[in-house]
Amino acid sequence: MTGFHLAQVNIGRLVAPLTGPELADFVAQLPEINALADGSPGFVWRMVDDAGEDATGFRPDSADDMILINCSVWESVEALRAFTYHSDHLRVLSRRREWFQRMAEAHQALWWVPAGHRPSAAEAMERVALVREHGPGPEAFTFRTPYPAPAATVGR
Repeated sequence: MTGFHLAQVNIGRLVAPLTGPELADFVAQLPEINALADGSPGFVWRMVDDAGEDATGFRPDSADDMILINCSVWESVEALRAFTYHSDHLRVLSRRREWFQRMAEAHQALWWVPAGHRPSAAEAMERVALVREHGPGPEAFTFRTPYPAPAATVGR
């Protein structure tokens, strides 16, 4: 244990308003998928809006109210990867093009945070911007290019 957890953010641009019929199946599956995340090994925390169920009330990009954000914290890259690609989450992920537009720029970032830290939407969007502007690095990376957690500070 390094004293760090893995934060992740992914953003997506909706194909239609969240309340529209095009997104009804996506919205209907949110409680199930969020509960699956909450109960997954290595899960620590996920961002929720004032309603307290999911993050669909956040609009992290003031220039585009069709952008949704998903941000969570996990014990490790391996725990997040297991949830993302080796659970029922994959069933929903495989249908993302039905609900979200393809984005030309990076839409995901991973980064290490001190255990107990809960990222804000602004912080998460800054990490996406880092990947977009500089590519993956120790401050913001992707599943394809993971970076190890920072070493524990000696003397702590």
